[in-house]
Amino acid sequence: MKEMKELHSIDEVNRFVEDHRLSFIYISRTNCSVCDALLPKVREMLAKYPEIQMSHINADKVPDVAGHFSIFTVPVLLLFVEGKEYIREARFVQMDALESQVSKIYELNT
Repeated sequence: MKEMKELHSIDEVNRFVEDHRLSFIYISRTNCSVCDALLPKVREMLAKYPEIQMSHINADKVPDVAGHFSIFTVPVLLLFVEGKEYIREARFVQMDALESQVSKIYELNT
């Protein structure tokens, strides 16, 4: 399964995005059943894309993340390419559609 870096502050989030050409952030909350169910599927999908670095941030532990990314629900999945947001999915994610988007972006950027 793909390794996932746990982020604990907005500064860590910004550094993570800056330090990796392809970065993926999974934002969740404690006791979110949708978050818990979706995370293993996302990790399995991203295992096919070794250049994408994955991280996780818990919005309950870092409440500023909601304002930083203008999010109103969880989970939120964000893919950045060279610091620019390319994909944003939230709450009920269609995994097939997400993988199709990720695959296209990955092919163009690796």
